[in-house]
Amino acid sequence: MLIFDDDKLVEVIRACRSSRSLSEAGRTLFAVSRSKRKSTNDADRLRKYLARFDLDWEGIQN
Repeated sequence: MLIFDDDKLVEVIRACRSSRSLSEAGRTLFAVSRSKRKSTNDADRLRKYLARFDLDWEGIQN
């Protein structure tokens, strides 16, 4: 399971670095699942995911 999380985190960081905003990165990362959700606050979902690894948008961008 840890390897899966590591691989997933690498892709998330890559998407964040290639996006202009947290919202854009969230839309990219959650494009498939967002159609099945009532709430589509992708930026908040991404912020919470990053926090699980003690990361934040500003830290990834710098």
